[in-house]
Amino acid sequence: MGPVIADVLFVTALIGALALVHRPLGDYMAAVFQSEKHLRVERWIYRSVGADPDAEMRWPAYLRGMLVFSAVSVLFLYLLQRVQDKLPLSLGFKAITPDQAFNTAASFVSNTNWQSYSGEVAMSHVTQTAGLAVQNFVSAAVGIAVAVALVRGFARSRTGDLGNFWADLVRCIVRILIPLSVVAAVILIAAGAIQNFGDIHYITTLTGQKQAISPGAVASQEAIKDLGTNGGGFFNANSAHPFENPNGFTNWLEIFLLLVIPFSLPRTFGKMVGSVKQGYAIVAAMGVIWFLGVVAVTWLEYAHPGTASQLAGGVMEGKEQRFGEGNSSLFAVSTTMTSTGSVDSFHDSYSGLSGGVLLLGMMLGEIAPGGTGSGLYGMLIMAIIAVFIAGLMVGRTPEYLGKKIGSREIKLAACYILITPALVLIGAALAMALGKGESSMTNTGAHGFSEILYAYTSASNNNGSAFAGFAANTEYHNTILGLCMLLGRFLPMVFVLALAGSLAEQKPIPVTAGTLRTEKPLFTGLLVGAILIITGLTFFPALALGPLAEGLA
Repeated sequence: MGPVIADVLFVTALIGALALVHRPLGDYMAAVFQSEKHLRVERWIYRSVGADPDAEMRWPAYLRGMLVFSAVSVLFLYLLQRVQDKLPLSLGFKAITPDQAFNTAASFVSNTNWQSYSGEVAMSHVTQTAGLAVQNFVSAAVGIAVAVALVRGFARSRTGDLGNFWADLVRCIVRILIPLSVVAAVILIAAGAIQNFGDIHYITTLTGQKQAISPGAVASQEAIKDLGTNGGGFFNANSAHPFENPNGFTNWLEIFLLLVIPFSLPRTFGKMVGSVKQGYAIVAAMGVIWFLGVVAVTWLEYAHPGTASQLAGGVMEGKEQRFGEGNSSLFAVSTTMTSTGSVDSFHDSYSGLSGGVLLLGMMLGEIAPGGTGSGLYGMLIMAIIAVFIAGLMVGRTPEYLGKKIGSREIKLAACYILITPALVLIGAALAMALGKGESSMTNTGAHGFSEILYAYTSASNNNGSAFAGFAANTEYHNTILGLCMLLGRFLPMVFVLALAGSLAEQKPIPVTAGTLRTEKPLFTGLLVGAILIITGLTFFPALALGPLAEGLA
């Protein structure tokens, strides 16, 4: 079997599996967030934090709960890293420096999981499990909770109530993320991933050198790393490490895990608003953009010019040698179009145009299918923009799902889509102007600029992957990138929740002959076009200086 046929079968099996679980998982998540019953363990958690799960919250209260919880999480994770050398199972590792501890705390709480450290030689067992792995669960649950609040804004009318943040958070963790992660972890262990709390092993290599082999609770962290679109690996090599990703089956499984919840949430959206066809329109837009990205990167890598690369069937330097060009490209596109950031190959090694597609996937706002929760609410914001554009074209007041899109709603949506571009472009420009970016480059010229642009795009969009050629572990980059992660995560949530509150207060508008049918393929096409045009106009000049200049040289 040739590599192209194998790649096609790999992708086909992935799409088939995602389609198979789309309905049951989406329906289950809708039932979780619409349930009025509380499990016994959930009641215990509510009592321990002093929360009333039955108290409805308006958007300011929902926002305060989310921000307070996240702020406490940042502080706890920061302190844990600063004192890890004094805790059990420290493995002899030192405390993390203040700037790197802040960067890592901001990274994991914001669901970015950017890593300016090598986990196997820096983080103790306690930090990895009680700190980083825990944040993998709760940061993913925060994103889903905010998305559910926005969906309630569409589903409800004549009320400002959006549910209860603490109930949404706890239910997501207890009923969705933990059960799925346990199953995934068991499968990963059976397939060869390691899971233990042993000491570091030192072996002698064939050349007589000493090499440290780090153990750890890898499978459990790997499961939620992908399932929660987190991406922070136990090892520096991430999913290219055989302890995290032992074989071709686990490589397929990890891609499936990082896509399954984001691609199923549109079904949850459709069930909660009372029209599954609306969910199909959203997931179709996500799927079209994701598939175009997969085809583009795979084709560009196989067709990269040069005799050596053509004879090798692709550019294999920096790629996952065990799985081939196609699987590496599929993983790269899937991780940059979600907010995962997990990698099984070095994105720095992709051709200029391929790297540009990976950058574009993040610049779209990671909405195809995006992160857990953040992908859905990002796509719904873009749907509002598309409806507004359509309304301007036909001279009709725009409406979406029976809700009028007035000046307040469109201003909130516009503020949402301007935040991350501002952080990316201003952050990259400051790094270049102050000389901080150039000093961290591994390469020069257009590729070197792409490394800087990629770093600030990844941080501001809460992706977490890197070009792997950018030296980010400096006091300046740890601090500024940490701020970009926090602002890129929580500022958009402010506008999402404010928009949800505004929508929930409206009374529904009846459907008429002039209503735009947002469940039809025509609207899906309009939505995809609006996303690509808005992103292209925003980021094209920066892309032209980096990956486009390199690819066309």
